[in-house]
Amino acid sequence: MDLFEKCYGYTEAKDAIRSGVYPYFIPMTKTEGAESVFQGRRLIMCGSNNYLGLTTDPRVQQAAIEAIQQFGTSCTGSRFLNGTLELHEQLEHELAEWLGKEASLVFSTGMQTNLGTISALVTRGDIVVLDKDDHASIVDGARLAWGETRRFRHNDMADLKRVLSSISEDKGKLVVVDGLFSMGGDLAPLPEIVALCKKYGARLMVDDAHSIGVMGGGRGTAAQFGVTDQVDLIMSTFSKSFASLGGFIAGDEPIIHYIKHHARSLIFSASIPAPNAAAALAALRIMRDEPEHSARVNAIGDRVRKELSAMGFNIGHSVSPIVPIMIGDTPRTILAWKTLFDAGVFVNPVLSPAVPAGQEILRTSYMASHTDEQIDRALEIYHKVGKQLELIS
Repeated sequence: MDLFEKCYGYTEAKDAIRSGVYPYFIPMTKTEGAESVFQGRRLIMCGSNNYLGLTTDPRVQQAAIEAIQQFGTSCTGSRFLNGTLELHEQLEHELAEWLGKEASLVFSTGMQTNLGTISALVTRGDIVVLDKDDHASIVDGARLAWGETRRFRHNDMADLKRVLSSISEDKGKLVVVDGLFSMGGDLAPLPEIVALCKKYGARLMVDDAHSIGVMGGGRGTAAQFGVTDQVDLIMSTFSKSFASLGGFIAGDEPIIHYIKHHARSLIFSASIPAPNAAAALAALRIMRDEPEHSARVNAIGDRVRKELSAMGFNIGHSVSPIVPIMIGDTPRTILAWKTLFDAGVFVNPVLSPAVPAGQEILRTSYMASHTDEQIDRALEIYHKVGKQLELIS
């Protein structure tokens, strides 16, 4: 059998492209953050993870420019060998301080952070326990680990208790959850998870990729619930509120030191270039010194959730600036995405297997730099398209 046979037989995406309803890999010509240009048309961007709107902040841009001038465009080596800059260590120091942890470690991407951290910690005889809605990077990190993976129903504390209570006491246990779930916009109930982890001797890692900068005054989900000191590891990315590219893990110094010397995705990858580190550091300082950005994006999220619900849309259990519109089948989701795109609003259609079949959604998300007028217009378009497609009555 030819290994490539599966490739030659894959036509689903090309069929969608030919029919004009392919929603992915659409090239962007220009972005101003809250608005972007696609195919010569300006759209309100309601599908970005640029929650604080800092990708176009002049201070962040200038920090990246100055770093290029000082260090060039690449480190051309791994953190382990020649790729560690003083800038990386300064960023790690300020991240740990911001989150209230002893130490942090910067990886080249958020994906690599989860792959490296989980596979380094969960070894033979250990068990990693995942929420069924955890991000793919967490799932793949568990796959790479030599230990066993078990899963519990999304945010179901009785099911988490069932899983943890079934594990013998002599096993090492790591529970990994998203803090703010990227599709549903809901939060993990960290106080209850912390209590169960304590009862059954498990360690807890929280993926706060979508939460840092947004929840807890910008410090994330653990800070939102007041349990930072009881969460063992906090992970996040630079590709969202930090307006850059990369990721990090934060926790007690001995744990971070161990990960630093055992995470293959860190040791065998080139470090993030200086402009990315400098941009992330500049964004962190804005996040820390100007809490109004976090307050603004949450105010917008509150407004959008309230108004979409009043229109009759099902937005699930969102409590954040990530606001899903539940549709429930692929053809209607694609049609709704295309109709909104043509009307001037960019959102993300999320289909199976990214969500379970029958739970397809439009993922909408908002940023602090959206103006009231842009949100007014987006809401008008949602209402018009919802009526037109009979998504609302």
